[in-house]
Amino acid sequence: MIIYGAGGHAKVVYSILADCGKRATIIFDDDASKVTFNGMPTAGSYQPGLSAEEPIIIAIGDNANRRLIAQNVIHQFGNAVHPSVIIDPSVILGIGLVITHRTVIQAGTILGSHIIVNTGAIVDHDCIVGDFVHIAPGVVVCGNVRIGENTLIGAGSTVLPNLEIGKNCIIGAGSIITKNIPDGTTVWGNPGRIIKP
Repeated sequence: MIIYGAGGHAKVVYSILADCGKRATIIFDDDASKVTFNGMPTAGSYQPGLSAEEPIIIAIGDNANRRLIAQNVIHQFGNAVHPSVIIDPSVILGIGLVITHRTVIQAGTILGSHIIVNTGAIVDHDCIVGDFVHIAPGVVVCGNVRIGENTLIGAGSTVLPNLEIGKNCIIGAGSIITKNIPDGTTVWGNPGRIIKP
């Protein structure tokens, strides 16, 4: 599989692939100073014609950058799902997903594309998670929650059941979300309060 990105999140993707018995064949990164990655030479900026038959995963943690890159990629997208993950068979998975170590995704959930569900996160039953969302380490998303695209749920946060979090939101680390959150807002605290509309 091809990895697009040579930073910290790419190290996690590389580890996931290794634990799945797969290997990274090419590493792209737009930063010319990143000439090696895990002992491999990088291939520089994205090249659409290079190993065109290989699937690619965008290993960029920032939602906006990941979306921008995805719009220009020609390769087929793959998923990186660690073997320790528990995913109910009824879950619907999009493309370009990174689901890291020891996460749990419960029955009836729908994950869009290019989502990161990070280390130890829990997404309970019947949730709908939009494209380019990042659910950070240790997050608990309770049942029947909707999360709009491009939203970040910060590390250690909890989202109570039956809520809707809008698009382009930032939920600060450790927040407890007890009510619906409108599009484009930043929320932090326990209970979560809008600090930037």
